[in-house]
Amino acid sequence: MATETLHHDAHADEHEHHDAGATKVFGFWVYLMSDLVIFGSLFATYAVLMRGTAGGPTGADIFELPLILGGTFALLISSFTFGMGVLAMNANRVGQVKMWLAITFILGLGFLGMEVYEFHHFIHEGWGPDRSAFLSAFFTLVGTHGLHVLFGMIWILVMLVQLSTKGLNDVTRPRILCLSLFWHFLDIVWICVFSFVYLMGVL
Repeated sequence: MATETLHHDAHADEHEHHDAGATKVFGFWVYLMSDLVIFGSLFATYAVLMRGTAGGPTGADIFELPLILGGTFALLISSFTFGMGVLAMNANRVGQVKMWLAITFILGLGFLGMEVYEFHHFIHEGWGPDRSAFLSAFFTLVGTHGLHVLFGMIWILVMLVQLSTKGLNDVTRPRILCLSLFWHFLDIVWICVFSFVYLMGVL
């Protein structure tokens, strides 16, 4: 009787942890939808202001596609490496999860370095966000995405610490899944930024 009770309690506890993890992932989907609204508003603002150069440079004058392509490839590859990390998590290989997260962090750092260099170069040339409505909208849209990438990288570092101290458990698994959703979301947003801002900007 006592054995059956213990078994029932353990099963109930496992079921409770599973439901809590599923609830966290669902809640994060809701957050991503709200973030999508924010980026949608920024894209709409950019679409309205992209022609407002006030006699300043246009996208065709200042965008360096080879540089942007390098950062784009780094971010897209980081989405693949994160996917490999999730597969390793499903196989309970904590060492591989940490390795893939570390590689993802390095690739994200490369992408962020590209954005910082581009912003520094533009401001140094006098093409800061105060130069025109176009540049103001550009810095706001691309900068918001960059801040999200920075937040994602900080999150990766936190997860690496937690994986080293706690391993893979009912707490860290949902967090990795949520971080995976967040990182893939940033990749999708960047594809839109690259296509709408940079490619259309040089035409």
